[in-house]
Amino acid sequence: MKWTEGIIAGAIARQTLASKCVVLVDRCVWTGYECDVLAVTRELRIIDIEVKISRADLKADAQKDKWWHRRSFSNFHIGTGRAHGPEAPAIRNDWPTRVWKHYYAMPAEIWKPELLDCLPSTKSGVILMREQRGGGAIAVAEVVRRATPNKDADRITAEDVIDIARLANLRMWDAYQQRDASRGKQLEPA
Repeated sequence: MKWTEGIIAGAIARQTLASKCVVLVDRCVWTGYECDVLAVTRELRIIDIEVKISRADLKADAQKDKWWHRRSFSNFHIGTGRAHGPEAPAIRNDWPTRVWKHYYAMPAEIWKPELLDCLPSTKSGVILMREQRGGGAIAVAEVVRRATPNKDADRITAEDVIDIARLANLRMWDAYQQRDASRGKQLEPA
């Protein structure tokens, strides 16, 4: 099977998260940083899943801004509002902002246990995907390392859930439009 982000994200959404979550959004930046799959649990907590289809992609993830807290020793210049002064060393985050649990999902073929050392956080979980032959789903998800919950991650508000659900709804209509365009159908003018 040729793995794609869509195949992996879809399997995760249907198999791993469907019964635990009230809303799922793909390619979302609601937390302030990109999530391949953003899930809202029934307890109104955020799960962020990063889908990786190569080892290089997985290793590169450690440099993303969502894993770093950058502080500045700067003083603000009165009048201009601009900071000046040295920047403090960046501090690695254990979890992305607002995220309760974080997972990496990838094809089992690319996983090696030594890749645990490449993950930006020891708190992240790992989900491996395997091709299923015959009947049912084409891909099967297996959680091989559970994510450690971020006890400091606040529950989101009802307004936040509505905002995320709105994004999911818009993504659904975009997907319908893309499907119809690929089939050569045109939208009727309103």
